[in-house]
Amino acid sequence: MMYKTHLAIGAFLAFLFLPSVNYKLLFLPVVLICSLLPDIDSTQSYLGKYWVFRPLQWTIKHREFLHSLTFCIIITAVFAFYFPIIAFSFFLGYWGHLMADAITIEGIRPFWPGKERIEGKIKTGGKIEKIIFYTLIIVDLFLLIKIFV
Repeated sequence: MMYKTHLAIGAFLAFLFLPSVNYKLLFLPVVLICSLLPDIDSTQSYLGKYWVFRPLQWTIKHREFLHSLTFCIIITAVFAFYFPIIAFSFFLGYWGHLMADAITIEGIRPFWPGKERIEGKIKTGGKIEKIIFYTLIIVDLFLLIKIFV
């Protein structure tokens, strides 16, 4: 999916859980940033276009290790141990990205290094993704209003 759809999904998930978290000011930005993180292995991505990620891109194939629940769970566990305040927000943003990419034609390998793939029928940047994006923007606005009213 495109970065803007990942952000809309991240916002949706963050707004759903925001009333339940104690660290509200940190929660939303971490979820949003983490909703973009799995794509740092691609030079074509919103974050991956920066030179700081080039060494990673030279060594890791796109939609492999970083697009796995394996990586998501390992990093969430590290955060839970060392930085527990951001563990859930990291997981939520990262997991949301993986689930969105799992329904695209390209799919993901959720249990890397296993070879199994989950693939959907949605074309990245296609009409269905645009419908999902605009629907999520409307839902996000309603959730945001609900939070502040």
